[in-house]
Amino acid sequence: MAEENTPNGEASAEQPAQPQVRMQILAQYIRDLSFENAVATKGAPSGDVQPEMTVQVSLDARKRTTEHQYEVISKFRITSKNKSDDSTMFLIELDYGGVFHVEGVPQEQIHPFLMIECPRMLFPFVRRIVSDLSRDGGFPPFNMDPVDFVALYRQELARRAQAQAQAESGAPANQKLS
Repeated sequence: MAEENTPNGEASAEQPAQPQVRMQILAQYIRDLSFENAVATKGAPSGDVQPEMTVQVSLDARKRTTEHQYEVISKFRITSKNKSDDSTMFLIELDYGGVFHVEGVPQEQIHPFLMIECPRMLFPFVRRIVSDLSRDGGFPPFNMDPVDFVALYRQELARRAQAQAQAESGAPANQKLS
C-alpha cells in the first residue's frame, strides 16, 4: 500500500478516493395546482377569525429512462381553518416536481437522497408559490415553515416497518394518517 506523509510528518495509508456526488436540477414544474377559496363561495366568516394552518406533505420519486435521471414530486396540501367555528377558509393543493441528474450516490443511499435532498432543493420554490397563491387569493401570504425532510423520511420508514410487522403478525394495518 502506498504511504504519504501527513502535515505533521507521520505516514498514513492512502485512502481510496470517494466518488464525487453530483446533483443537478434539470427541470422544475408544477404538475398540479388547486386553490379553493371557501370564503368567496360561503361569504366572510362572522365573529372572531383565527386562522389555523395545516400542512400535509408527501413525496414520490421514480427513475427516468435516461441514465442517472430521477423525477421527484413533492405534494403539499395546505388547509386554513377558522379556529372559532372550524370552517375552512382556503385549501391549496400543489404537486411540484423536479427532474434531477444524480451521480456518485451509492445505490443503497439513492432512495434517502432522492426523498430528502431533492425535495429540500425544491422547497424554496414551493414556499414562494404557496405564499403568492394565498396572497393573490385575498388572504395574508402564508410563508410555510421549513419542512424537515429527514424527519419525514424517518416517519415513513417507521410507518412502513409497523405496517410490515402487522402484516406478518396478521393484525389489521392502520390507515395512513397525514
